Amino acid sequence: MHTIEADYLVVGAGAMGMAFTDTLVSETDARVVLVDRRHQPGGHWTMAYPFVRLHQPSAFYGVNSLNLGSNSIDQVGWNQGLYELATAGEICAYYDHLMRQQLLPTGRVSYFPMSEYRGDGSFTTLAGADYTVNVTRRIVDATYMRVTVPAMRPPPYGVASGITCVPPNELPRLAAHERYVIVGAGKTGIDTCLWLLGQGIAPDRLTWIMPRDSWLLDRATIQPGALFADRIKANFAAQLQAIRDAVSVQDLFARLEDVGVLLRINPAIQPTMYRCATVSPAELEQVRHITDVVRMGHLQRIESGKLVLDGGDVPMEASALYVDCTADGAEKVPATEVFDSGRITLQSVRGCQQVFSAALIAHVEAGYLDDAVKNQLCVPVEHPDTDLDWVRNTLADYRNQLRWFDDPDLTAWLFGARLDLFGHLIGHLLAPALDKPRVRDRVLTMTKSALSATATKLEELLMT
Repeated sequence: MHTIEADYLVVGAGAMGMAFTDTLVSETDARVVLVDRRHQPGGHWTMAYPFVRLHQPSAFYGVNSLNLGSNSIDQVGWNQGLYELATAGEICAYYDHLMRQQLLPTGRVSYFPMSEYRGDGSFTTLAGADYTVNVTRRIVDATYMRVTVPAMRPPPYGVASGITCVPPNELPRLAAHERYVIVGAGKTGIDTCLWLLGQGIAPDRLTWIMPRDSWLLDRATIQPGALFADRIKANFAAQLQAIRDAVSVQDLFARLEDVGVLLRINPAIQPTMYRCATVSPAELEQVRHITDVVRMGHLQRIESGKLVLDGGDVPMEASALYVDCTADGAEKVPATEVFDSGRITLQSVRGCQQVFSAALIAHVEAGYLDDAVKNQLCVPVEHPDTDLDWVRNTLADYRNQLRWFDDPDLTAWLFGARLDLFGHLIGHLLAPALDKPRVRDRVLTMTKSALSATATKLEELLMT
């Protein structure tokens, strides 16, 4: 049995674990032991399908101390005109570089890949060596969000003998099929449809099993830099106005769609799902070309010659290739206190902004003494699943942002945080006033007032 002394034991070297460790090491002199069961840092990205890309610009992903990508705008493809989206390979290389070139050279980070955490500060390596970490500060659970991709588990429905059903990872290695059946309507399903269409597969060769239609976000409104500042400010103002004018939740969604805050694939189908997936206008146009969309609930099993769904059976040629895209990449897990005695449980404190959340939690851990204060600043925001969760998440985001704005030091940190999408927006609002404190304070006061009034209206809408 080997014993290690450390201030923090971080369990999980995925995106959140790395963002937390990066900020903690940057802002303190803490000693950190990082344990992960995979062979390299990056978590689920090490298991992702090869054609996956971020759904948000690279500028808002990774860790605070290191840029991801080259801050360039795509010149070709369906993301043309928008900031680059990192590939899985880029992201894995980025985390490997971060570990080897920044974290380990500090001498304060010890990294144990291919190791199984057993609880109570103990873990076992692939070679069979047992370790115990004497933790002086906290054990950090960076696995609570349970990110899963299709390659991590078998399909959750029955598959008859002789049927070929694969995760998206297998697609680039397979010969062409006459019929492709994409199972799942989330981000992975959208990615898979777009990849097949991009390979020249005609839309009429695709069948899309879509248990629920989803509200989507326009990626053009989630962009860094001055180039998009006016558009993003206009979109944010339109969102606030839509909320203020809405007389019901249903009316709110209609208004949000009218001003382009939310999008949907089929204008005739009312979405009941929201999972923070983004699309560009070109991508939305492409997936709308798929007309064989099966909206009969979840797939129960695949039999020879037919699909069995909640709502009945659908004939299907036996030679079809099924692509399982049903893994819950951002599972909705119950919120729990982030700071609890000798433990930190990493969770989102802004909707669908996991890496930013982990970095902010690390900053709060480093800069504040009292756990009650820390928990007030880091109220978890559960991952969304239903359409109503857009309302709940937006309300929670506004409430958290108002708490942060009430703390001048934290507000200053946010404006300098690379990962803070909202900080980029507010930074552009404040840019002309940076050297004029009174003007800056007035703009910030106006922003806080608008957020507070809008949050109150969202609470009223949820009660109707």
